[in-house]
Amino acid sequence: MRVPLSWLREYVDVAETATPDDVFAALVSVGFEEEELHGFDISGPVVVGQVLSFEEEPQSNGKTIRWCQVDVAEANGGVRGIVCGASNFAVGDKVVVTLPGAVLPGPFPIAARKTYGHVSDGMIASARELGLGDEHNGILILSELGIDAPVGTDAIALLGLDDVAVDVNVTPDRGYAFSLRGIAREYAHATGADFRDPADRDFAELQPGTGRTAIVEDGAPIRGAVGATEFVTRVVRGVDPSRPTPPWMIARLTLAGMRSLGVLIDITNYVMLELGNPVHGYDLDKLDGNIVIRRAAQGEKMVTLDGQERILHAEDLLITDGSGPIGLAGVMGGGTTEMSGTTRNVLIEAATFDPITIARSARRHKLPSEASKRFERGVDPLIPFAAARRVADLMVDLAGGTLTEEGGALFAEVFIEGIDLPAGFVQGLIGVDYTDAEVTGALETIGAEVTAVGPSAGSGTGWNVIPPSWRPDLTDKWSLAEEVARIHGLDRIPSVLPTPPSGRGLTDLQQGRRRVANALAAAGLVETPAFPFTTQEQNDLHGSASGESLPGVRLANPLDGQAPFLRRSLLPGLLQIAHRNIARGLVDLAIFETGVVFLPEPGVVYGTDEVPPLGVKPSDETLAALDASIPPQARLVAALFTGHVTPRQPGRAAEEYGLSEALDAVRVIADAAGVEIDVVQGRRAALHPGRTGVLQVRDATGSVTEVGYVGELHPQVSADADLPGRAVVLELDLDGVLALAGERVVAASLSTYPAATQDVSLVVDAGIPAAEVSAALSEGAGALLESVRLVDDYRGEGVADGAKSLSFALRFRADDRTLTAAEATEAKLAGVAVATERFGAQIRD
Repeated sequence: MRVPLSWLREYVDVAETATPDDVFAALVSVGFEEEELHGFDISGPVVVGQVLSFEEEPQSNGKTIRWCQVDVAEANGGVRGIVCGASNFAVGDKVVVTLPGAVLPGPFPIAARKTYGHVSDGMIASARELGLGDEHNGILILSELGIDAPVGTDAIALLGLDDVAVDVNVTPDRGYAFSLRGIAREYAHATGADFRDPADRDFAELQPGTGRTAIVEDGAPIRGAVGATEFVTRVVRGVDPSRPTPPWMIARLTLAGMRSLGVLIDITNYVMLELGNPVHGYDLDKLDGNIVIRRAAQGEKMVTLDGQERILHAEDLLITDGSGPIGLAGVMGGGTTEMSGTTRNVLIEAATFDPITIARSARRHKLPSEASKRFERGVDPLIPFAAARRVADLMVDLAGGTLTEEGGALFAEVFIEGIDLPAGFVQGLIGVDYTDAEVTGALETIGAEVTAVGPSAGSGTGWNVIPPSWRPDLTDKWSLAEEVARIHGLDRIPSVLPTPPSGRGLTDLQQGRRRVANALAAAGLVETPAFPFTTQEQNDLHGSASGESLPGVRLANPLDGQAPFLRRSLLPGLLQIAHRNIARGLVDLAIFETGVVFLPEPGVVYGTDEVPPLGVKPSDETLAALDASIPPQARLVAALFTGHVTPRQPGRAAEEYGLSEALDAVRVIADAAGVEIDVVQGRRAALHPGRTGVLQVRDATGSVTEVGYVGELHPQVSADADLPGRAVVLELDLDGVLALAGERVVAASLSTYPAATQDVSLVVDAGIPAAEVSAALSEGAGALLESVRLVDDYRGEGVADGAKSLSFALRFRADDRTLTAAEATEAKLAGVAVATERFGAQIRD
């Protein structure tokens, strides 16, 4: 909210010596956030001048300039010669002259300069050059603004260009602060200055008259709230829309961030900023019969003030007359009844609309407006009468109209339920020893009615607090406590760190997820979270081993219509990220993501159209139905490698990422999770045949659980993803792996005794996975075997067809002694015996 200081001073006593920083500090002390300082960025000399004469001089470029003689008063150098390209002024007109040394917004310094064969000793300014509007085709003529000031008068002060505005951020719960009335009240709270409420008028003079009462026909209120509870109309006849908007109003509107659009519209905008209640004006002569407020028919159409035809929704609230819709209530008026240069009679409307209705309409039509911004946050239900009368008075004063007895009022009784505030509650919640007088004084300061209540069962004395009508955000004792803290200063709250209760913190599963992610990052991979949206084709390709069609969760309102499904795999997101990076020249990638996937079960319908209302705790049955509408979600970890693991360098060729790097990443995950992961040959539709491994975890009982896969992407899949070279990937069920890890991993102590190493080569059938042979060796060798590593897979001369020779490096170690060669050999042969029994393995000579 931009707040011009001259405007603020009308409603609260701001010291003349107060700087914008002082105003910022005061507003920050009551909970606002400081944004920016806005001004016209003009420095003088800028004065009133009078055109004495001019000569029109055609130029070779086809343009005609005027060589003018302008009187700026003796104190400013008398008569000055100025070149001007505009032609909308005449001899005798008083204009705004920027003299050498002045600086206009831009910044645009003014100096005497030679142009078109003359030395132009200054510049005659347009409204746009002064920052007062968009008009740039002609200069600003003061008589058109109703100004007749002496020649030489300081034009900066005359036009209000010396004013500044402080800009504060207004949070969604404090809609009352979207007005000068609200900001002035808060400044008074911060400084103790006297506040003058611009809406404080005798209610008798606010009565709107008769004959123009609107009708509400809301047959489908949202959550039982009728779309319009107040609708006040007044009629002003005989207005002159050609009258100029006063410079002070233009300056204030400009500083507040709004353009001047003519005196009638400027007045309605001015009152909206002043009181916080949006006001709309209709050309009375264009209205067809009475005004009716109703919900739209599904598919009904209307043209709004921006010239766009909009297809309406059944929840939209409309302002209508006999011709149909003439306004989208609380958002934007219609084009058929807008005020224009031919308007002579005006119907003024000030209303209170349902905030939820307005918020939904503004978002549905992507039509945010100054009006909807206020209505959706809740306006003061007692202000429409004052707002309508204020607009009427300004139209009489500034547009020459006459206020009639015509009008009407549709209103409902405003009932604000009291809030019980127990004694001691505020002190206990905030941690400050406020006195009872400080508690009640703060609440009365913000406009609440505070009534003491007697002792009640177990609660002691306290108060019943009725919040002011302009504070719909005050709904419970906690929000009242916050107000007390805000008014008395947040700096009084002690900075004390709470003592965390024991037994809290990350769960074992959460710690495991962090270990895996940190380990992968430490190994050189980059974490790249992706959006969880993809296509059905990608879900089918990467979501199953065979590429079969799988059920997916389709979003009702996807961000990207080409990717409307929730993912079943993390790989589609990694492929998109890889493609994006490669397109920007980052071709060597090792990336990973940990995230959830969505695995709907066949035949089950997920999602629901039944959304419980806000502000009401759902029943257990409703919560159970909502939980049932959510598909199963598993947390996976996936990685993708492409490009070069080491670049080309002197004496060494570039080395591409391959399966070895992907398998290393699998080992990193296994170590961080505390499990052993085996790799066996497998197949997947998205991966290269023969270069695909299935990842398995074997528990203490020998049961095997498949936890993921690793392999090289099929060349066609890489090409479809626009990856220029080979890519290897892995994907594991992260939570499943962590669950298989069981108890917390404890690091083993290091033995101080030396290791005994032995090698063994076993001939087995070529179809037997090496990992299973390795597991058999480990099982048979027992506790002395520290590690087993496959070092060779030979198939050729000396080995029978259909067989292969697997060579393993074995390392043995004991914790309490140095092993003898005989002990190591005995353990090795025990492992060979198990492999022989299980797979028919023979030691190769």
